[in-house]
Amino acid sequence: MEKKPIIPEWDILFEIKSLHKPGALGKLLTVIGEEGAIVGEIKTDWVGKTYSLRTITVSVFDEDNLKQLIKAINEKTEAQIISYKDLVYERHKGGKIHCGRKTDVKTIWDLRYIYTPGVARISQEIKSNPIKAREYTSISNSVGIFTNGTRVLGLGDIGVLPAMPVMEGKAVIYDQFVGISAVPILVDTKDPDEFINTVEKVSQTFGGIHLEDIRIPDCFYIEDELIKRLNKPVMHDDQHGTATVVLAAVISALKQTGHLKDKNLKAAQIGLGAAGLGIARLLIDYGLEVIGSDINEESRKRLEKLGGKTAELNDAIHQSEIVITTTGVVGLIKSEMIRKGQIVLALSNPIPEIFPEEALNAGAAFAADGKSINNALAYPGLFKAALEKNARQITSEMKIAAAEVISSLADENELVPSPFHPEVHKKVIEAVKKAC
Repeated sequence: MEKKPIIPEWDILFEIKSLHKPGALGKLLTVIGEEGAIVGEIKTDWVGKTYSLRTITVSVFDEDNLKQLIKAINEKTEAQIISYKDLVYERHKGGKIHCGRKTDVKTIWDLRYIYTPGVARISQEIKSNPIKAREYTSISNSVGIFTNGTRVLGLGDIGVLPAMPVMEGKAVIYDQFVGISAVPILVDTKDPDEFINTVEKVSQTFGGIHLEDIRIPDCFYIEDELIKRLNKPVMHDDQHGTATVVLAAVISALKQTGHLKDKNLKAAQIGLGAAGLGIARLLIDYGLEVIGSDINEESRKRLEKLGGKTAELNDAIHQSEIVITTTGVVGLIKSEMIRKGQIVLALSNPIPEIFPEEALNAGAAFAADGKSINNALAYPGLFKAALEKNARQITSEMKIAAAEVISSLADENELVPSPFHPEVHKKVIEAVKKAC
């Protein structure tokens, strides 16, 4: 079953010339609505005696919807489209990051201090005492974001070059939220050992290693091997960043249903891919009994090695007080599977395995989808704290500390706060540093 967005998500900025007379703008907006698009911001740029110029932001479903909308405006209104542009493409022109400086070079003396001959003294200092590299270079505040493009977002194996915009987005988030300098590195190989060796050879450039968008089971082997080889934090964000935010959501749901202090709770983790196994592992470390379900035998065995149990889909759901789904299969969970009083978190986007209202109507005590589960709540603070404490690893204790503080900052009607909450990243850093 092909996934379709349930609301239009492509934002298009139209520059439109319309007649300056009663009903002209209303007719234009009506036609836009009839084509299933949503009108956003309207800005009047110029008003004349006979016509007006406006820029109007319109959300459409896809390219076909955009073409149909343009045709409808041309045929059904007297408005003239001067230009239009896709705001996502506009934001990506020229890329989203650049390598900047922290110090200015304005005189010959500045040059002598930051480069030759002065820099030689710093190099000699680091040669004599390598730990000084953390003090006199950017290494202590830098992360390398490594991918081979084999599991990009929901797009699958699209290769390293198409993965670059995603990696740049991660780098922007690191810089804006916690001030970390993050550099995307595209490793063009599907051989896990070649990937590992490549990361290892360049790893001294960075204080931490962020792994991103790598297919299973390679991602597990790559992360485990790099943790063994490198004396610095290594984290596959698709597993552990996701798991941290999901644990925060679980804690919030337990609070809202009055079950936070209940013992011996069982959680069904439906879907044991990278995110699902990461969630299951952290829930186990948090103290929950996890029952996993997946069609892949290797994934089930991996969960059992982590201390979890496995069962068929119906049995896993029936035995559990908490149900978490990360399968990407639309409609997988039927209303009749839900047990009264359960917490249901159906996290696949854009369409969950069961809609929250369906789960609630079936008797769930609490239900939510994955719209608010944003990794950006977790990974910036986790890495910033690890770098500041010179931690060798990002541990479960650190992730649990982050999850608890993220949950504590959520309003009573939400699972987790927005990544733009003014305190969230600061509080995550503080909590994780204490847990190091």
